[in-house]
Amino acid sequence: MRDGFDNSPLNEIPPVVWALLIPVVAVEVVVAAGASGFVGGPGAVGWRLDALQRFAFSPEILKYMLETGAWPAEHVMRFVTYLFVHGSTTHAVFASVFVLALGKFVGEVFRAWAVVAVFFTSAIVGALAYSAIPDLRVPLFGAYPAVYGLIGAFTFILWARLGAEHANRYRAFTLIGFLMGIKLVFGLLFGGGLDWVADLAGFVAGFALSFVVSPGGWTAVVARLRQR
Repeated sequence: MRDGFDNSPLNEIPPVVWALLIPVVAVEVVVAAGASGFVGGPGAVGWRLDALQRFAFSPEILKYMLETGAWPAEHVMRFVTYLFVHGSTTHAVFASVFVLALGKFVGEVFRAWAVVAVFFTSAIVGALAYSAIPDLRVPLFGAYPAVYGLIGAFTFILWARLGAEHANRYRAFTLIGFLMGIKLVFGLLFGGGLDWVADLAGFVAGFALSFVVSPGGWTAVVARLRQR
């Protein structure tokens, strides 16, 4: 084999990204296998619905906890467990691809703990923003608010690099603008829910948190800005 051609590209993925991705893949493999009848018998057909009922984030449950002051662990954990359940295999596959691609890019710049912080903080902020929509009863599920948090970190990295090169920093926001535009078009053409609110909030959280958790943190950003 020629040098450089016998290395697996999977080895280049930071371990922290695999750690975040494996639960997504594992849950989807189990529920998809059950729906296909490979495991679990007839009752396994409903595993996806059961997983959504147990782990999806519910604005109504949050409202109930706020009103009663009771915070059962099985409901509090929904702030992060909703990331690992999806509405379909296609839904999970696209989320996994984004986690791998964006996680690799961000994980090559940020430390492992910073990637984890961006991933889960974006998820929590996205869930809170989603629950702030009045009279919303549809649960939130899927990894996309955390994915958009990684997009926020990705945007921050580009923003910082463009600033260092004295280039137009607004170019860093091309990806999020494109994705939000696609969501808008699809929503107008085919209808859709309000999960984009959670996605956008996740992006803002990921971008903002990057000022703190990126290498050098806020001090390094201020130093770069003062050099302009």
